[in-house]
Order: sequence, then structure tokens, then C-alpha cells
Amino acid sequence: MHRIGLTGGIGSGKSTVAALLVELGAALVDTDAIARSLTLPGGAAIAPIAARFGAEVLSADGSLDRARMREIVFQDPSAKRQLEAILHPLIGAACEHQADAADQPLLVFDVPLLVESGRWRARVDRVLVVDATEGTQRRRVMTRSGWSGEQVDAVIAQQATRTARRAAADAVIFNENLTLQELAQEVRTLWLEWHVEGTR
Repeated sequence: MHRIGLTGGIGSGKSTVAALLVELGAALVDTDAIARSLTLPGGAAIAPIAARFGAEVLSADGSLDRARMREIVFQDPSAKRQLEAILHPLIGAACEHQADAADQPLLVFDVPLLVESGRWRARVDRVLVVDATEGTQRRRVMTRSGWSGEQVDAVIAQQATRTARRAAADAVIFNENLTLQELAQEVRTLWLEWHVEGTR
């Protein structure tokens, strides 16, 4: 089985690339989806998060109030590290559980903070980075989420730079002015190359 680490900045189109790879037959392990499931009511991360940060970070239904938590970690780098210390081991265990259950020749780990974590490079055979200019990232996120430009800029500032992500990549898709069809063709080209490697 060939293990691909997929990453990219917010608004880069990474999730679209992940979906295209799944359409082609890859198995997907989505770390964001795992993190969300861990922070739903009764999720494995809820009790330790509440113990560390207080009930104020929980919504009325018992799930994590992601907007409130985002405010806290943006203002306090130590809070961000403490949250990661709770979530990352749980996410890692869930990732390996899902990976063990997959039987497709190509396994894609969708990891937004792959470069920042410093741990994922050793876990995958190839790193695929989806890249776009910061102006394009900002525009896409503001359009889809209704965030302000300042909110998007704050997220971008906390992520690895485009230069750092590209330096960590085995392949880069520059998703700037591509149509969906053009993006799909680029993904298909990489799929054919890596699918062959994965079946050797």
C-alpha cells in the first residue's frame, strides 16, 4: 500500500483534491473529520478539553465550541499547544486504525498541518501539496464561510508558509486558475503514477 500525505493551506482546494482521489479509488483518512468526531458530544476529546479549558469552550449540546476554541488558541500559543497535546495522540490512533482497515493500493492522509506537525513526513511515502496564492485563499474562504479578511489572515498566519509547504512536497498542484476539469486531470496524472508505484 502506498501512503500519500495530502496537505495545503486553508482555501487551497485540498479537500477537492482529496475527493477526486477518492473518486479514482484511493482510501482517505481525513484528520479534520477525525478531529471533529472526537469533539462531538461524548467524543473522546471532550472530557480532557473541558478539564483543561473549562465548560466555556463547550456548546449547549456538549460538543466543542470551535469558534470559541479558535479565539482562545489564536490569542494564546500555549493554549494551542495544550489543545494539540490532547487531540494529536487521539487523532494519530484513529488514523492508524482507519489505515489498518483500508485495502486500497493508495492510501491518502488528508492532513492540513502536515508540515507544521513535523511528524507526518516519516509516516508517508509521498507528500502532495495543493498550493494557491494567499489572495486566492482569502477570497475562497471568505466566499464559502462568511469570515472576514482578518479572520482568514489570522488562520493563514498560523499555518506553514507556502514556501515551507512546497519545500516539503514530492509533488505540487498549483490550484490557482484551474477549472475543475483541469484540476481533475492533474490529480489523475499523479494517481496513475502513484497507483503504479503502490502496486509494485
